[in-house]
Amino acid sequence: MSAALLAFAIAQASDSYLLPIGDRTPIAVGLGVTSMVTGRPSTVDEVAADAAGIRYVLVGESHDSPDHHRFQADVIAALVRRGRQVMVGFEMFTRPNQPNLAPYTLGRWSEAEFIERSNWKTEWGFPFPIYKPIFDVVRENRLPMVALNVPRDWVRAVGRGGASALTREQASWVGDLDLGNRDHRMIFDSLMGGHPPSGTQGQNIYSAQVLWDEAMAQSAIEAMAPSTNPRRVMVIVAGSGHVMYGQGIGYRITRRTGEPTLTVTCIDSSGPRQVSRSLGQWVFVSPPPPRSN
Repeated sequence: MSAALLAFAIAQASDSYLLPIGDRTPIAVGLGVTSMVTGRPSTVDEVAADAAGIRYVLVGESHDSPDHHRFQADVIAALVRRGRQVMVGFEMFTRPNQPNLAPYTLGRWSEAEFIERSNWKTEWGFPFPIYKPIFDVVRENRLPMVALNVPRDWVRAVGRGGASALTREQASWVGDLDLGNRDHRMIFDSLMGGHPPSGTQGQNIYSAQVLWDEAMAQSAIEAMAPSTNPRRVMVIVAGSGHVMYGQGIGYRITRRTGEPTLTVTCIDSSGPRQVSRSLGQWVFVSPPPPRSN
């Protein structure tokens, strides 16, 4: 093995953005959005154009990155400009919170009322202002919002006791938890620092991650099911770990429906870096957000 290939193999083992999944060809990406098909810098309008005929667009984020949330808002706005009927699905809200989303979209609540009544601080906890660009676009265009996530106690129960910890009713709604996707497990292990917990504990924690993804996929499918309009599209806003490499939520939507999805993975980098071509159809890079001491 050449020195260059050895270096790349080592990077793959430790870098979540250089995993040997699908087309592992490394592509250099700089700040802004890059097409993983051409390897060239692009625009948000080209991302929206690429979604023609696609009903699920997943835009992964670093939760604390204002740049990522502004870009997610830009993707939503670009799809609206193209005449798509956009819904926005949020990892940030759990399904019982669904009734608390529409009043803000329809202009019945102020922003302060929405923050309080949607239980933002307890449901999510990251500062609302960094997500505000998304909600501004949603409100301006009166776009339906969908709470994708399951209650936290479901996830905690599975994390402690595995899939069997779900009640019969919970399990029947979520459906089978597919724990056999090796590519997804590789991503999970990498995001755990390459040293995930082993044994039963490790399997239970992984099962909780799969529950998250399966449940959000099911919520998205149910929200989209009533519409047969080809212009309808759901933009799913979630952590990059739930969407990267087309795995996580996207994999499970396709497994359940046969429909393709479009993945945009947002990452933090202070400058150009290499990523695997299969990280997503599109990659958006912005500088890391400032860290508080």
